[in-house]
Amino acid sequence: MTDIARATDLIEQEVKASGFDLVRVKLFGQDDERTLQIMAEDPATGQLVIDQCMALSRRISSALDAREEAGDDLIEGAYRLEVSSPGIDRPLTRAKDYANWAGHEARINISKDAEAPTGNRRTFHGDLIGLEGDNVVVDDRKNGRVEIPLATIHSAKLVLTDKLIKATVPLDTTGADEIIETEDDLQEQED
Repeated sequence: MTDIARATDLIEQEVKASGFDLVRVKLFGQDDERTLQIMAEDPATGQLVIDQCMALSRRISSALDAREEAGDDLIEGAYRLEVSSPGIDRPLTRAKDYANWAGHEARINISKDAEAPTGNRRTFHGDLIGLEGDNVVVDDRKNGRVEIPLATIHSAKLVLTDKLIKATVPLDTTGADEIIETEDDLQEQED
């Protein structure tokens, strides 16, 4: 039987031991087409580069395999492990995300079984004002200022805007401007 809560605890330990912060763990798909998606970030940049994703993937895979070999199969059956950066239009999963990304546009969905803060609306889209106590505050395009209890949020993410792109700390671009010519490139230039 899959125990995603215990798997998340183990994953979070490995992520923290690597010096990163866990953003989200999500298991989705069916049968042999399941994916265990792990999003983490370097606290210094808010993102992960490919080498960090690869190292973290190996570490988490080894920890999950060791548990399975010890007879504690946290995720039953086959699955694909995916470790990534949360990206620019990142999911908002922790209380600190709502404070850190205040001033940016977000889309927030309320859980189906939770009482909606305004009428029957379950989706809010507007500028994130921040976190006030246990409430996420958003300047919704249709309802103005709305306070949404954090515990009622099913999913939330930033909306990709020019403002968000400008505010995002760029990844290390060392070597990005270096051109490496291969024999095929040289052959094309001669033709």
